[in-house]
Amino acid sequence: MQKKDLRRMVQIALLAAIMMVMSATPLGYIPLPFMKATIMHIPVIIGACLLGPSVGAGLGALFGLTSIVMATINPNITSFVFTPFYSFNEQFHGSIWSIVVAMLPRILIGVVSGYVFIFIKKIISNDTVSLMAAGVAGSLTNTIGVMGLIYILFGEQYAIAGGKDPQLLLGVIIGVIGTNGIIEAIIAAILTAAVCKAVITAFKGQFVTN
Repeated sequence: MQKKDLRRMVQIALLAAIMMVMSATPLGYIPLPFMKATIMHIPVIIGACLLGPSVGAGLGALFGLTSIVMATINPNITSFVFTPFYSFNEQFHGSIWSIVVAMLPRILIGVVSGYVFIFIKKIISNDTVSLMAAGVAGSLTNTIGVMGLIYILFGEQYAIAGGKDPQLLLGVIIGVIGTNGIIEAIIAAILTAAVCKAVITAFKGQFVTN
């Protein structure tokens, strides 16, 4: 049991280390004119599938913390929605709700993708389909959660900062979810299945706790 617990801790530490390296490079947070795109959710989904929803939630929390740090030390005009420690000016400023935007959807990535993987696998007993479904669910949880909370908590500020009409923001957000969100979900599905199956094969099932 101690050997198993130690192996599990090493596996979690490895995924966390990968996320830390990603967060410190453009690979983790890809600069765009008014925001940063990210693939930081991929290790969270992989961890949730391989080590369970609770580990996925913890890795999601790490994702959220890195987004707060990056939005603070390397901000752009809309970074205030992710950190209370940055204000572009008096009109565009973060608050305690910025922490909610940064943390809550990222924690839910691990919870949702982990349980989707468990549920689908019980129904059809197919690792590939289960992993791809988890990848889609986790990625959409991130996109819908972040954009939805931005709309609810920072709608007018975010729209004006991005040069958008606040009255048209809902349509813009739906467009982002329907285009970028779908593309990111497909990528997450492919990478989650490919990486997890490779790890499962390499470790002969020792990486999987579900």
